[in-house]
Amino acid sequence: MNTPNTREYRIVALICVAEMLTMAAFASYASFLPRLRIEWTMTAAQAGFISGAFFFGYMVTVPVLSSLTDRTDARKVYLAACCLNAAGVFGFAFLAQGMYSGAFFQAITGIGLAGTYMPGLKVLTDRVEGPRQSRYISFYTASFGFGTTLSLLASGWVAKVFPWRTTMALLALGPLLAASIMYLTIERKDPVKKPSGSLFSQFGDVWSLGEVRRYIYGYAAHCMEIFGVRSWLVAFFTFAFGASGAPVSPTEAAAIINLFGTPASILGNEAANRVGRKRWIVAMMLLSGTLCWTVGFTSSLAWWLIIGAVAVYFVTAMLDSASLTAGLIQATPQEFRGAAMAIYSFLGFGIGFIAPLVFGATLDYSGGSDRALSWTLAFGILGLCCLVWGVVNLRSEDRR
Repeated sequence: MNTPNTREYRIVALICVAEMLTMAAFASYASFLPRLRIEWTMTAAQAGFISGAFFFGYMVTVPVLSSLTDRTDARKVYLAACCLNAAGVFGFAFLAQGMYSGAFFQAITGIGLAGTYMPGLKVLTDRVEGPRQSRYISFYTASFGFGTTLSLLASGWVAKVFPWRTTMALLALGPLLAASIMYLTIERKDPVKKPSGSLFSQFGDVWSLGEVRRYIYGYAAHCMEIFGVRSWLVAFFTFAFGASGAPVSPTEAAAIINLFGTPASILGNEAANRVGRKRWIVAMMLLSGTLCWTVGFTSSLAWWLIIGAVAVYFVTAMLDSASLTAGLIQATPQEFRGAAMAIYSFLGFGIGFIAPLVFGATLDYSGGSDRALSWTLAFGILGLCCLVWGVVNLRSEDRR
């Protein structure tokens, strides 16, 4: 019997699977960063620039792509973006030769994600309403972390058999499979109520909502931390493991860490629903912003202690992820949700463009990537935005 609940579960599951497939190559550059720094003779800042280019491509296009979903079926945007995502990964696999060409194709891939991540969430929220929507949103946002984990594992395992270029070309099939799922299994649905103003006039309406602004700033702080860490985590484990004889590779260790983030995001949203969304987010921002200063110092410990310490930190950093996105959706009128997601992603992934570069520059200017103190400063500086947001909102009267 196809009950309403069964229909909801089916839609959410299919969209989450599609989202993970669009991210098949998301972490491939981070996986290959240590070897590409040598092969392309790059500094840490130059390697971080390539990572940041992905988020730059996302940042400059997400305002248009997400806003379009208020005026047309978000599925159309999603399908076109999947093809662009695959093209960017294929281009990096076969044509990238150094910092500039690598950054170009990373930016193309980032544009592809700009047309799938938030538009994919719009596909979901347009088709699933009601009291369980917040939980479904947490499942969807958690699929981002799970997709990152699968990308890291696939990149590491396939690269043991094939050269890195062939590995990336194979991972480019993921977005094409995602497009097939979206086209064949999710029905078309045009917006019920379209905004009356121009495409960009919606941004002013969204920005006038104080509660929405709060979540947008919070997400930007969250992304500074998360995307900076994800871009450099494999490289950190490569340094930290050294000659310790760790039974897992740096790529596998990073995948394990990302895997912890998936349930943390979902459980964090459940906790926020019980203790108060804003109170929960403030507490997690302050906690993760403090713990990130300890990560670099773990590099002298045994390999299992390093992984354990980084896992604890990463879990705290992810406990506010789904809560932020669910809060934004619930605080925004339905006809402006696409525009709200556009601004939300623009600032969040815009910071994601800066974060890997800041991390790499910090390594370069604090003594180099062979010093534990340099890694401590690089990790720590990512958490400053979370600490500032948490302190600013700590004494707010609105504790929802």
